[in-house]
Amino acid sequence: MQRGNESGILEKAIFIVAAILIVRLFFLQVLTPGYKSIAKDNVVKKVTIYPSRGLVIDRKGKVIVYNDAVYDILVQCNLTKNLDTVRLCELLSTNITFVRKALDDIKRTTPNKPTPFIKLLDAQTFARFQEHLFEFPSISYITRTVRRYPYRGGAALLGYLSEVTDANIEQSAGYYELGDYMGTTGLEQYYDSYLRGEKGTNFQVVDVKNTYKGKYKDGKDDKLPIAGWDIVTGIDAELQAYGEKLMEGKVGGIVAIEPSTGEILAYVSSPGYDPNLLTGRFRRHNFNVLYNDYYKPLINRPIQAMYPPGSTFKAGAAVIMMQNNIHDEKWSWFCPGGYRVGNHVVKCHGVHGIPDVETALQYSCNSYFCKIYNDFIMDSIYASPEIGYQKWWDMTSLMGYGKKLGIDLKGEKKGNLPTVKYYNKMFGEGKWRAASIISNSIGQGEVLATPLQIANAMAIIANKGYYVTPTICKYLVKDKKYKTPKRIKNETGFDTVFFRYVTDGLEKVVLAGTAKVAKIPDISFCGKTGTAQNPHGKDHSIFAGFAPKENPKIAIAVFVENAGFGATYAAPIASLMVEKYLHDTIAKKRIPLQERMFKARIMKTVVKMDSVKTPQQMMMDSIQKIKAKRDSILRKKIIQDSLKSAKVIDQQKKDKKKIDSTRIFDITKPNDQDIFQE
Repeated sequence: MQRGNESGILEKAIFIVAAILIVRLFFLQVLTPGYKSIAKDNVVKKVTIYPSRGLVIDRKGKVIVYNDAVYDILVQCNLTKNLDTVRLCELLSTNITFVRKALDDIKRTTPNKPTPFIKLLDAQTFARFQEHLFEFPSISYITRTVRRYPYRGGAALLGYLSEVTDANIEQSAGYYELGDYMGTTGLEQYYDSYLRGEKGTNFQVVDVKNTYKGKYKDGKDDKLPIAGWDIVTGIDAELQAYGEKLMEGKVGGIVAIEPSTGEILAYVSSPGYDPNLLTGRFRRHNFNVLYNDYYKPLINRPIQAMYPPGSTFKAGAAVIMMQNNIHDEKWSWFCPGGYRVGNHVVKCHGVHGIPDVETALQYSCNSYFCKIYNDFIMDSIYASPEIGYQKWWDMTSLMGYGKKLGIDLKGEKKGNLPTVKYYNKMFGEGKWRAASIISNSIGQGEVLATPLQIANAMAIIANKGYYVTPTICKYLVKDKKYKTPKRIKNETGFDTVFFRYVTDGLEKVVLAGTAKVAKIPDISFCGKTGTAQNPHGKDHSIFAGFAPKENPKIAIAVFVENAGFGATYAAPIASLMVEKYLHDTIAKKRIPLQERMFKARIMKTVVKMDSVKTPQQMMMDSIQKIKAKRDSILRKKIIQDSLKSAKVIDQQKKDKKKIDSTRIFDITKPNDQDIFQE
């Protein structure tokens, strides 16, 4: 009986203690504000630390792209009280309408966390703002980096960064997040995965007001960022800058290649622009200016503009003629001033005898190359012109035409080398002959090529039968580790002996042919002029060549749109580029030629960059807008006050008239004799 009482007392004691504990826990967790805050409101925040993006370096070790610090300005709206937006806009050199809209958006979406509302603020503006940061307790900042381009050129080659899209985020396997930047064009795009590095992370404990409370797990889970790989390119920065200066005021492109390696020495797209314009906070505005420009400076002309190759095409045609045993190098032809095809005549430069293929190249005889083209396609060994044309197409494509060459840039076009299928559709199967498409023989008709393809064709001739896939990147380097892009040697299979005859002919072009203006002192320069017919305006000026003749170091192609003959602009520009690269200077007697090319302006209007805004201009614009808004408000107030005053006066007049109309007058009827006077 006693044991039963003791057991009951024990059970009651346990129940009482449990009840006390439950009540206490309820009091602490539900009713006690301090405990509730600590238990629920402290959270772990992941902070991303952005790595340093890899540098871009030229072949001589000069940095052509580096990183510069910029700042994202953040606001935490739940801590904002009486924010002076006018003062803020003056300090940040921005537009008050934009800031107010950004703040409204942040209040609606993420009021309790620091959120960027000004991105990529430049260091100069930030330095001025930082002195007054104490005036804005709810505002903070984070440091980022943007790209800087000290040579202010090579935009098509180097590319630019832009903010990632949803599609970019999905394709990045979790690397990119909203608000990140990635390479969009050029090298920045192609090598983005190497350049960007690896992000670091910092885990922080913060409270409900986002106040920093300390490191999570004492920083054990933190990760330091890893810088990206540097790119060492084959570009010669000084040659690149020189080429861009030569192309000022002209539309077209220059591609220079080292034949033995395929490395790109210079890559000019004109008109160009300063790539610094597409960095920082005014990138979008500047992009729109460039995008809407008549001459489309955003087009990457060396790989995206397709032109008729004109007479530069004849160099490859000569090799193909000999390789296929159509005629040998000594085959002669009398040119009567053109090549007749039915009622149509492909005109030549005059009446002359052509003793061999070298002379045909020297004087760029159209009828000679029309004849060998006709003889190739219509050769009796082929059962039909279609079979002959297909053989011609196969051999011509070995020279790099009609296909992408595989340069390390995205957006490359393959040009146009029409197929049998194309002509069957155009004329009907079995209803066309070589004469139907004779313009192809001289690089006209439907044949189109990019400047890169023309330069590469000259590299094949310089190498006597092969080319290395063109590349801009020599190698990538980080922490003394190296990665080298795969070098692909592409053989044409043509007999090397035929290239000797073509090379001799191309040398004669410069010494005593159509490109005498391109002669360089102490350099054996081989090349070919071209004048490509343009149905939309004046003909295009073209030149392609290589130097020196033995052991060539540079192959080059120059296109100048709507500039006339190849010898007028393209050949002089190419020769100056070659001389600059091989001699590092220009001979004294050729300085006038250089100055003439510098000053020449083919474009009707030069690309107007006046509307591109610098930070200082944007600041002044913003201040002017603020002042204009204040003046507008003041004017409205004056008008309103004036209207009120006018209404008061008008009402007073009405009241006066009302009073006058109620007065009683003593009226006496006048006599007829009375005279009334006013």
